[in-house]
Amino acid sequence: MRLLSFGHGYSAQALTPNLLAQGWSITGTTRTAAKADALRATGIDAVVWPDAEMSELISSATHILISAGPNENGDPVLAHLRDQIAAAKPDWVGYLSTTGVYGDHGGAWVDETTPLTPATKRGQMRVAAEADWQSLGLPLHIFRLAGIYGPGRGPFAKVRAGTARRIIKKNQVFSRIHVEDIAQVLAASIAQPNAGAIYNLCDNDPAPPEDVIAHAAELLGAPMPPAMDYETADMTPMARSFYSESKKVSNERIKSELGVVLKYPDYRTGLADLLARETGA
Repeated sequence: MRLLSFGHGYSAQALTPNLLAQGWSITGTTRTAAKADALRATGIDAVVWPDAEMSELISSATHILISAGPNENGDPVLAHLRDQIAAAKPDWVGYLSTTGVYGDHGGAWVDETTPLTPATKRGQMRVAAEADWQSLGLPLHIFRLAGIYGPGRGPFAKVRAGTARRIIKKNQVFSRIHVEDIAQVLAASIAQPNAGAIYNLCDNDPAPPEDVIAHAAELLGAPMPPAMDYETADMTPMARSFYSESKKVSNERIKSELGVVLKYPDYRTGLADLLARETGA
């Protein structure tokens, strides 16, 4: 089994140990030679792309995973390699998208059948990229990821540094997903391919972001980060844009169709695990 992983970053790297243990060959693309060296140290092959010639890698891949996000010019993989990708015959193709494609639902629940009404430019580009990949007729599986956290990506550093804030916006909720649960969903889909399937990847507990920060501070025994009103808080345009959408994302399909049992079903279990890893407890 040969996986070709475009944009082999945080989420794709979490899948790597699972597949290597099963004897897979994995090639990941990245943008710099230094990052390629780091990927090779994890036991996979790596190429610097879009510099590398990809035809042979594409034609020999049994599985293709796309983590690279779209930009103003569309999906970067299809922009460079559409003909080669369209001619490929993989058993499984996975595209990592975002729950941002659903847009704002005022804190209401959404699932994979909810119409796509993104409120941000990022979300609109994702909707277009999903449709572009769907148009190729490949055995495509779309994974819509909520906010990703995990080792090296958690709130503890900001809480320890005293820079964390609890941004308060009425009725604001986010869904999130531990990176290791992303990996196990991808592995389950590979084991049970269902061409055309779309899956939401999130935990069981959509929650206000200020609750997550507060819990992180409690776990550390640190002072409670200050509460700031969203309307007057000093935030970057990117950070503020995340608060333009509020929804609770259903994960029932990954459970019912793929049989996934989340390792980290809510942010409390996830943060406790992260802290234990950081402290060696």
